[in-house]
Amino acid sequence: MMSPVRLLFWTIGLMLPACPGIAQTQKFSSHFPIEAPEVPAEVRAEARGTPWQNAERGPVNGLKAFALEKSGAVWLGSDEGAARFDPHAAFRWDRWQYFYGRRWLLDDHARNIRVEESGERRKVWIRTQRGVSLIEWRPMTLEDKAEYFDERIEQRHVRNGLVAGSHLRVAGDLSSNEKVSNDNDGLWTAIYLGAQAYRYAVTHEPEARARAQRALRALLRLEEITGVPGLPARSFVSAEEPLPGSGVWHPTPDGRWYWKGDTSSDELVGHYFAYAACFDLVAGDQEKEAIRKVVARITDYLIKNDYDLIDVTGKPTRWGEYSERFFQTEEGRYEAPLRSLELLSFLKTACHITGDQKYAASYRDRIQRDYAGHVRYYRRWPGGGEVNFSDDELAYLSYQPLLKYEKNPGLRKIYLGSLRFTWSQVRPDMNPLWNYISIASGGGRMTRAVREESQRALERIPMDMIEWAVRNSHRIDVRFQKQKDRHGHGQLSEVLAPDERVVEKWNSNPHIPDGGGAGHGEDDGAYFLLPYWMGRYHGWVK
Repeated sequence: MMSPVRLLFWTIGLMLPACPGIAQTQKFSSHFPIEAPEVPAEVRAEARGTPWQNAERGPVNGLKAFALEKSGAVWLGSDEGAARFDPHAAFRWDRWQYFYGRRWLLDDHARNIRVEESGERRKVWIRTQRGVSLIEWRPMTLEDKAEYFDERIEQRHVRNGLVAGSHLRVAGDLSSNEKVSNDNDGLWTAIYLGAQAYRYAVTHEPEARARAQRALRALLRLEEITGVPGLPARSFVSAEEPLPGSGVWHPTPDGRWYWKGDTSSDELVGHYFAYAACFDLVAGDQEKEAIRKVVARITDYLIKNDYDLIDVTGKPTRWGEYSERFFQTEEGRYEAPLRSLELLSFLKTACHITGDQKYAASYRDRIQRDYAGHVRYYRRWPGGGEVNFSDDELAYLSYQPLLKYEKNPGLRKIYLGSLRFTWSQVRPDMNPLWNYISIASGGGRMTRAVREESQRALERIPMDMIEWAVRNSHRIDVRFQKQKDRHGHGQLSEVLAPDERVVEKWNSNPHIPDGGGAGHGEDDGAYFLLPYWMGRYHGWVK
């Protein structure tokens, strides 16, 4: 009779044809003491395993084979985490999956692995030095996943209507959640509002509309609370909430609230993007009128101040300058392509929403002053410039409404040329939101490769949004770019699957191998909801 170990390697050696596809599964992790009653007796003891001798070395050295799935996939462990090897997987992220760090394991010294399979469900028990971790593979549609993410936001991330941060007093313990202000509450709430607007356009669910309306009220409140018509705040907190230590906070006249100043371009871009999506896809007559008024106030305030966002200090905010005067400075010359794109998008959106031709006149005036010409050079800086992934987010959220509303062939040619070049630079990121906006705006076509990489990115965004530390720089299956990022950090030449990276929004560098925290924060996950529902709206996600 063939031994289990010989049978394992014999099966791998056959390299059987790929099995028929199964329903997409999502991974959930939980952790137990070694003697917990839930833990199978077979996994409690340490096992020797068999040294991995396949030609494919895997992500780390010292791997030992411990378990075999019915599909032929092999589970391996080491002193640097666990790995799953699927010899039949066609997509790069699926051939080797790596499980390292507290997101998946109590510690990284894997000593035994047991696999339990029932239909499409799979339980993988991984014994480490400190305990046993269970990774469950549960069948879920992406719509199921979106519902899961929505409910996370409802439970732990809605603060005064804003979609806000979540601090965990006890690392990894969701019951210790405290809702806290984030530096860009306005932008993250705008992302959420855009997601709910697209969701409503697809499903017509009353819940989607109600949540969009709540987010809309929060954005409107950001502009109202400053007392300066047209100046939105970054965030606001009640007097009963702890006042964050960072940033400049101003009390309201009644002393019941504090609002955060020095509003960034991030907020302006988010507001215009979200107002446009809400206006077009979900708003009723009452909401449309409120959006018209707030967009008019913000745009009038910019025009009045020569296209700079003036704070209550009487000076432009740090990232709110769009004037020709600013473009004549050294920093302004560098920022002109992105800032021009943003401002032209603001003006075009204001014209669409309000119907007031004075915004069309302002738009034409900026065109005559070569703002459209500046847009050509986004990401084409002399010498390559420094790549700021936050800027890419601002660019894409500006491209989308600008190209949706611009009908002039000559201007569309300029904007599309800029978008196509930008997309050519960010395609390696495998970002579904950038892919969908590029195609919806006319910058490319939906190929099989784009569809697959976008779908796989949505599938592999982790279910667990706790901000655990992640490390990949020690892996032997990664390569580094020669160029460091703008902060001097090493960058991988190819992005890893999202559930092998740190929890990050679309404004982060996906090529950074290491990062994260100690498990004291939880992201809201709305960055998954926006591309998912946008993809559904355009028919690219089934």
